[in-house]
Amino acid sequence: MPDRFATVSVAFNNDSQPNRNYDVAIASHSLKTLGEKLLEVGLGKKSKKILIVSNPVIYKHYGETVKTSLQNVGFDVSHLILPAGERFKTALSLQKIYDAALAHRLERSSSIVALGGGVIGDMSGYAAATWLRGIELVQVPTTLLAMVDSAIGGKTGINHPQGKNLIGAFYQPRLVWIDPEVLKTLPPREFRSAMAEVIKYGVIWDRELFDLLSQSDRLDQLRYISSELLQTILYRCAKAKAEVVSKDEKEGNLRAILNYGHTVGHAIESVTNYRLYNHGEAVGLGMIIAGAIAVELGLWSPEELAQQNAIIAKTGLPQTLPADIDLDAIAATLSTDKKVEAGKVRFILPTAIGSVTLSDRVTSDIVKQTLRQILA
Repeated sequence: MPDRFATVSVAFNNDSQPNRNYDVAIASHSLKTLGEKLLEVGLGKKSKKILIVSNPVIYKHYGETVKTSLQNVGFDVSHLILPAGERFKTALSLQKIYDAALAHRLERSSSIVALGGGVIGDMSGYAAATWLRGIELVQVPTTLLAMVDSAIGGKTGINHPQGKNLIGAFYQPRLVWIDPEVLKTLPPREFRSAMAEVIKYGVIWDRELFDLLSQSDRLDQLRYISSELLQTILYRCAKAKAEVVSKDEKEGNLRAILNYGHTVGHAIESVTNYRLYNHGEAVGLGMIIAGAIAVELGLWSPEELAQQNAIIAKTGLPQTLPADIDLDAIAATLSTDKKVEAGKVRFILPTAIGSVTLSDRVTSDIVKQTLRQILA
């Protein structure tokens, strides 16, 4: 049986669509009980068809456990394996999900289960949002990055060749099911990169989480983090995400703060063709840059910037950029960012630990000036 669950509710103020509210459930050894939970939340009443979307490594480790859990309670299960990696988050991969949905005759009351990290979750979510104009979605994140961030909140999508996540939809899942045990097979680099998102929540929303991270000696590997601290990290990040998303589902204003570090981070990913840095590494660099910009504009103290960067250093994340990286290209890529309004890029900048503001005062010259500070 799974350990005791920690549950965070994502609730929207819309009585006409109560099914849009859902739980983020966190418990070790819980994958084998997923099928029972899906029946409990009402899935399978009309259609028992479920498509599991995963990648080769994750499915090899956990696919049969999830499949058996679903079959044991009567679901008709099929699966699709897609290549792993951000560079496969494309229209071609999305088409493969549609082809599988058609081949397995998914109906409007059928479900897609996203078993994997953020790439699988984003693509599966967008497929669920658009197949037959919307079918059920269940997120089963298997990376720390997806557990604390991308699986929660309903952002789905794919990349365009000219920019990250430019094609997508807001589409909430019926359930987010987190089993921390799966992190034991997560590669160390993926674990480290996810810590960037954890630190993000401390900077933008949760001073207590920031202080807990500050007190830790090492944050670069799972084995240096106690099960109690891991559970606290997962719970507090989910709680922070739920609080923000519940107040601003479609990024009218408040939700934009979740993009702290992502503005320059996405540009770095794009300019390096998603091959040099993974998402979390780019976000970590983006937070260093955003923090330095905030200090440059007099919004944040150098002392708190140093505290943030000290935590980033504990994760082993990159803190410098290659000397030959094209700074002009990074600055130009910012103009295609989703957060551009009236031709101006909106930056999320810290004003204190646990508090940030949105600013359109950041010029290309300021961006390039701060980027030069971290060139190797």
